[in-house]
Amino acid sequence: MLILTRKVGESVLIGDDISITVLSVRGNQVKLGVQAPKEVSVHREEIYQRIKQTQDESSNDSP
Repeated sequence: MLILTRKVGESVLIGDDISITVLSVRGNQVKLGVQAPKEVSVHREEIYQRIKQTQDESSNDSP
């Protein structure tokens, strides 16, 4: 795992077309902004896990 330190207003680039910017920090909460192409889905981890679980349940229900 790559670990980076960024200040408010600074960014991390992933490839040529994904940018993650630190927008604010309040206590133990960090607000991030993500710029990515429309074809790249961006989800919070807990939302992604729910989507994956729903897809897995749907595929198990199929004959």
